[in-house]
Amino acid sequence: MRHLFFYILCFGMIFSSGAQGILGQWKTIDDETGEEKSIVEIYKKDGKVFGKIIEIFDVSKRDLPCKFCEGEDYNKPVLGLEIIKNMEVKGDAYKNGTITNPEDGKVYTCRLKLDDDDPNQLQVRGYIAFFYKTQYWVRVE
Repeated sequence: MRHLFFYILCFGMIFSSGAQGILGQWKTIDDETGEEKSIVEIYKKDGKVFGKIIEIFDVSKRDLPCKFCEGEDYNKPVLGLEIIKNMEVKGDAYKNGTITNPEDGKVYTCRLKLDDDDPNQLQVRGYIAFFYKTQYWVRVE
């Protein structure tokens, strides 16, 4: 009986640590300039994963609205904007959701995956058809 409890406890710890892997705060890094731009908090809501901007490093951009966004996000403040929506676990990645670029309002199909070599890096990939662009975000400790 003691062994069964131990195995259940270990399985629960492994499962919960893997499921929580991408949740938390991530520093966004511009893939072209290497500039640190913001912090996005990734969280679970209604069984899916979402992410919102909780900090913007460039003080001059903190109060800007998302003037190129469409629908319910149009003219919302970029600070606090939910840019990652409706992600679902699919194997070792999160898929079937979207990511919005608040600088131009474009919405992309998204895939989020922890880097295989460094679990403190998050691979953020936005797709349009067969074309994609990848950024690597860094976990905030």
